Amino acid sequence: MTTNTIYRIMGNTQRYLVWAQERGLDPSSGGREDILAYLADLRARGFKATSINAIFISLNSYYEYLVEAGQLTVNPIPAIRKKYLHAYKDEIRQLQLISVENAAKMVRATIDSRDRAILLVFLKTGIRRNELISLDLEDLDLESQRLTLKPTAKRSNRIVFFDDEARRALSRWLKSRETRYQRGDQKALFLNAKGTRMQSTGIDGLVKEAAIRVGLHDPTTPRLDDKFTPHTARHWWTTQLLRSGMRREYVQWLRGDAIREAVDIYYHIDPEDVRRAYLACIPQLGI
Repeated sequence: MTTNTIYRIMGNTQRYLVWAQERGLDPSSGGREDILAYLADLRARGFKATSINAIFISLNSYYEYLVEAGQLTVNPIPAIRKKYLHAYKDEIRQLQLISVENAAKMVRATIDSRDRAILLVFLKTGIRRNELISLDLEDLDLESQRLTLKPTAKRSNRIVFFDDEARRALSRWLKSRETRYQRGDQKALFLNAKGTRMQSTGIDGLVKEAAIRVGLHDPTTPRLDDKFTPHTARHWWTTQLLRSGMRREYVQWLRGDAIREAVDIYYHIDPEDVRRAYLACIPQLGI
C-alpha cells in the first residue's frame, strides 16, 4: 500500500467520522441506515460514482479494522457496495474517447519535457495515476522499453511496455531531470517543482491543463464526456488496443486485471508475445 493510498484512506475516513459526529451518529456501530444516509449526502453534493466508490473502499478498510478489533461482527460495506454502487460501470461508458489525432495534438502542445513524458506514459501504458506517482527510476528500463510497477491489490501483473515515442520522451525527461533536480529526490521518476515526488493534485493538474490547451477538457461542466483525466487516458489506451485487434487477454494482462475466464490462460501468457502484440497495436502519434 503506497503512502498516497494510506493518506487517502485516512482522509476519506476522517471526513466520514466528522460527518457522523456532526449528526450525532456513532459510525463505529456500523449502522446500515447511517451509511446509506452518508451515501445519499455524497450524491446530493455531486460526487461522481468513481469518487464515491473510492470513498467506500476507504470505509471498507475502516470497518474491517473494527471487525478485527472485535468492535463489530460484520463489515457492512461490501453488501452496500454490491447493492448501491453499481453506477460505476455506467460512468465508464460515459467517459470521453478522444481520437488518435487529438491525442497527438495534446502531446504536441505540451512543451515541458516532464509533462510530455507523463502524458505519453499514460497514453502508451494505460497505467493508473497512483501507479505513475509511485514509479522510481529503477522501475524504468529504457532499453527494454518497459516499466515495472509497484505491487498493489488492484494489479495482477506489474509489467507494462511502451513504444519508441514514449521512450524518446522519457529519455528527454531524464536528461532534464538530471540537470534541473540535482538536489531533488534521487529515487522518484517524476518530480515536482520542489524536487520531491509528484502527488495526485499535480498529476491531475498537468493532464487537465494539457487537455484544456487543445479543447479536450471543460472544467466548467460535470459531463464526463467533456473531461480528460488520467483515467480517460487509460480508457483511451484500452479501447485503441482492442480496436487494433489485440487479444483481449493480452490487454487484460497489461491492465493488470484478473482474467476470470480461465486461470490457465493467465499462466500461459508469454510476456514477449504480449510485447510484440502491443507494439503492433499501440497507435503512433507522430511525435
